[in-house]
Amino acid sequence: MDLYVFRAASTSRAVLAFCEVAGVSVTIKDIDLSRGEQRAPAFGALNPSRLVPVLDDDGFVLTQASAILRYLASKARSPLYPEEARVRARVDEMLAWFEADFAKDYSFQFVYPQILPHHARPSEESTRRTVEWGRDKSRAWLAILDEHFLGSGKQWLVGERLTLADLFGASILSLGEVIGCTFDEFPNVRRWYLNVTAQPSWVKINDPFKGFVLSFENRSFVGLS
Repeated sequence: MDLYVFRAASTSRAVLAFCEVAGVSVTIKDIDLSRGEQRAPAFGALNPSRLVPVLDDDGFVLTQASAILRYLASKARSPLYPEEARVRARVDEMLAWFEADFAKDYSFQFVYPQILPHHARPSEESTRRTVEWGRDKSRAWLAILDEHFLGSGKQWLVGERLTLADLFGASILSLGEVIGCTFDEFPNVRRWYLNVTAQPSWVKINDPFKGFVLSFENRSFVGLS
């Protein structure tokens, strides 16, 4: 199986971390988004959206990180994607929450406009307003994550062990590190996030992201507060 990734990207890291912890063997194909390699015709033939990650399993091409995670976990019968119907539904619920609710404001309205030029708005003023709006919406989502999904001292999002939901959710949340978010205001979120990111599988694949974070260390950003 070939897995096309940009190793610093959030959702690529979620899939890489899963492969590491689950012992799933893939051949890594690096796509350097910073150099525009996603625009190459050969990659566009695999994924016309020109986004990573992409999985090619002997001609079966799958895009979207959450779909790739489910497919690989189901194929490997990994306990990170439990087979019991209601538990699996909870994992699916959290994947959908991070993907459809949280990321649309946190990633695309709050973080990306501050760090990626092609996500900035036509003027500095419109970018500023977008970022402030995204910050306020992100704080509301983080409060839900903190009080509802992770309240009462829960170690993991679903059940008593690490699942796909934790890896995927933490990968989205990690974007905040680029702009200096510590999540101190949301103690349950911070506890959970530190727990996931301390996992050996996460630490092993995270060096490229650390370098990406360091490349922004001398810039100032709008934070959560």
